[in-house]
This record gives sequence, structure tokens and C-alpha cells, in this order.
Amino acid sequence: MVHTICVKPFDAGWAVASDGADNDMLFLSGAKAEAAARSLARMLADSGRSAKIEIWLRDGQLAAQFVCPPGRALYAD
Repeated sequence: MVHTICVKPFDAGWAVASDGADNDMLFLSGAKAEAAARSLARMLADSGRSAKIEIWLRDGQLAAQFVCPPGRALYAD
């Protein structure tokens, strides 16, 4: 099963919502929200779970999706 992580607009900032998490992480910057989503996806992949990041625009459109399979880094550091 793929663990979904969503970066979406929230008031004047951005939220990172994750399957199984009770609370969203909130950021003023979209870049910081995306970085947090990548970090979470990397941790999940390192623990053997698949992760998918969805980036949503303020107009409600899906801008991008990234899949991080188990054991594979999504982005190089």
C-alpha cells in the first residue's frame, strides 16, 4: 500500500497532510512544505514503505505527483 503525502494550500500558507497523521504540518512557504513532504517520503522509503507526494495548487488543481518506492531515495541530498 502506498502512503500518500499531500502538500496543499491552507489559509495564507501551506499544509502537509499524511495518511495516518492526526494533524497537518503547517508552513508559510510552499518550498518548506515540499521539503518536509520529501523528508517524510524519504523516511518512509528507508523504512520499507512506498510513498506518494501530491502537490496541489491554490486553484485546486493537482500540479505534480512523485512516487518514492521502498528503499529508494526520492531526491539526492
